[in-house]
Amino acid sequence: MVKTQTRFVCQNCGRSVPRQLGRCPSCGEYGTMVEEIIQEEVAASAGNARGLGGRSQPRRLTEISGDAEERLSLPISEFARVLGGGVVPGSIVLVGGDPGIGKSTLVLQMTIEMAGEFTRTGYSSGTVLYVSGEESERQIKMRAIRLMSAAENGREKKAPDNLMLVTETNLDTIFEHVQQIKPGLLIIDSIQTVYLPELSSTAGSVSQVRECASRLRELAKSTGMAVFVIGHVTKEGVIAGPRVLEHIVDTVLYLEGDRFQTFRLLRSVKNRFGATSEVGVFEMRERGMVEVPNPSEVFLAERMINAPGSAITVTMEGTRPLLVELQGLTTSSSLGNPRRTPNGVDFNRLLLITAVLTRRLGFHLGDQDIFVNVVGGLTIDEPAADLAIAAAIASSMRDIPVRADAVLIGEIGLSGELRWVGQMPARLREAAKLGFKSAIVPRGVRRSEPWPEGIEILQARSLREALNFALLEKAG
Repeated sequence: MVKTQTRFVCQNCGRSVPRQLGRCPSCGEYGTMVEEIIQEEVAASAGNARGLGGRSQPRRLTEISGDAEERLSLPISEFARVLGGGVVPGSIVLVGGDPGIGKSTLVLQMTIEMAGEFTRTGYSSGTVLYVSGEESERQIKMRAIRLMSAAENGREKKAPDNLMLVTETNLDTIFEHVQQIKPGLLIIDSIQTVYLPELSSTAGSVSQVRECASRLRELAKSTGMAVFVIGHVTKEGVIAGPRVLEHIVDTVLYLEGDRFQTFRLLRSVKNRFGATSEVGVFEMRERGMVEVPNPSEVFLAERMINAPGSAITVTMEGTRPLLVELQGLTTSSSLGNPRRTPNGVDFNRLLLITAVLTRRLGFHLGDQDIFVNVVGGLTIDEPAADLAIAAAIASSMRDIPVRADAVLIGEIGLSGELRWVGQMPARLREAAKLGFKSAIVPRGVRRSEPWPEGIEILQARSLREALNFALLEKAG
C-alpha cells in the first residue's frame, strides 16, 4: 500500500514544510507555499533510478584522459562567444529571459544553424530534436519559415532535413523519442511545461522542475548529447523555479534587453566550459536575431557632438571592451528632496559621485534633480564609468560640452581622487580603433605595457584635474 504525504513547498526557494504558511520562512515571500502530495514508494523508486547509468568505478587520475573536449562548431559567432567557443557535447545549457524578449527565436535560429552545420560536417549524431511544450509544430514551422525566408542575401534558406519537431510535455515520452532518434542536440522549450507522470505535482512546480532538470542532466552526461533548456523568469528577473536549477546545469545564459528597443544582450552568468560575464550583442529584426559585430559603433551612432551632459566611457563586458555614451541632466527641483534617477547605473554609485561633486568640487547639487542614462539599454556595474558619470553631470550643470574626441575612464574615491581600473590597454585600443583622439585616465603606476598608438593619454590625479581636461571652455 502506497503511503502518501502532504507537504507545502515554496515555489520560490524550494523550502518544504508540513503545514500551510502564508509566508515562506526561508525566503520571506508571501503566497508561494503550494500543497504537493508525495508518494513515498514512487519517491524511493525515483531515487534508485538516479545517477548517470551503470555502476561507477573509481579510476586513478593518471589514467583519465586530460584532452580538452572538442566543441561543436556554432555558426552564430556571438552565441559561440558567450558559450566559450562552441557547443560542448554532453553539456546542458539553460537559457532564460523575460517573456517576449526573443528566447525561442534565438534558440530556433541556433537550432537551424546547428542542423545545417551537422549536415555540412557529417557529424555522426547529426539529428537535432526540438521539443516544445508551449507551441504547436505548425507554429514553430511558421516561425522557422519566416527566419529562413528573410535571409540577409535575399535568398530563402532551405529547411534542413535533419531538424525534427515535436510537441510534448511528458518527459518519459520525450525520452522515448530521444531513444528512437538519438539526436546530437536536444532543445526543451520550456522546462516549466515538462512534467514527470510519477510525480503528483503540476508542471512548473519546484519538484517537477528539479526532477526534470536532473533527468535531462543525466541524459546529457550519459549519452554525450548537448541539451539546451529554455526557462521563464519571475518578475524579479531570476529563473522561475528553485535556485538549485541553476546549480544542476553546466551553463546559464540570460537574454536581456528592453522589449521596446531592438538590442538584446546574451549574457553568461555561469559557464563550466568557458569564461563567465561574456556578452553577445544582437539586434531584433524581421529575420530574427541579427549579430552586432561592432556594438560600440552602433551605440554611438546617434550621438550628438558637443552636446552638454554627454560623455563617452569604455566598459568591459567579459573580455570585450564596449564604448557607451553616458548622459547626465541636472534641473532645478521643486521638491524638498531632489530626485536622483539612474537608468543603467547603480543608484548608490550615483549618490556617491553626487556627494563627491558637492563636497570636494563645490557643485551646488542640493537643489537639483539629477538624471543619468546609459544609451542603448546597457547596464554598467563596474566603477570604471565613475569619471564619465561625473563629467556628464558637471557638463550639464555648467552647460559646457565634454570634449567630443575624448573617452573618460576611471574610478572615483571619496577624497575626489581617481583610481586605476583593470584592462586599461584593451579599453584604450578599442577607443583608438573607433577614432577617438584622447583618453582621460587616472595617473597610475601599474602600467605593464606601452600606451596604444594614435591616442593621446591625459593622466589626472584627481577628479578636479580630470574635469579641467574634459570640459571645453564656455563660448563668450
